Amino acid sequence: MSHIPADLKYVASHEWIRREADGTVTIGITHHAQELLGDIVYVELPAVGSVLADGAGAGVVESVKAASDVYSPLAGEVIEVNAALESAPDTANTDPYGEGWFFKMKPANAADVDSLLDADAYAKEVG
Repeated sequence: MSHIPADLKYVASHEWIRREADGTVTIGITHHAQELLGDIVYVELPAVGSVLADGAGAGVVESVKAASDVYSPLAGEVIEVNAALESAPDTANTDPYGEGWFFKMKPANAADVDSLLDADAYAKEVG
């Protein structure tokens, strides 16, 4: 699966996690998730400052096919959201690992990122 970048971490609910140099993480939905959803028409993101539990609902993605919840892959505080998705939600389709990111957070425990799925394990999940 060429659409699973090796430098990211993943969760079975199809979110990806990129560890940033400052200790924060950037989170979005995977290529697989956006393919299943089809054309994304609306994205609801968490509020900046919200503290999310691991696995908590963090937003909603609506497409022409369905609505799907977005989950927080880690416990932590939301420090930034991708406001560009409000006017261009389809960016999550066209560039899910780049400009289509959803939110950034400061994890409650940075070591928790290490326990998430690597690209090979995620590929087996969606295989």
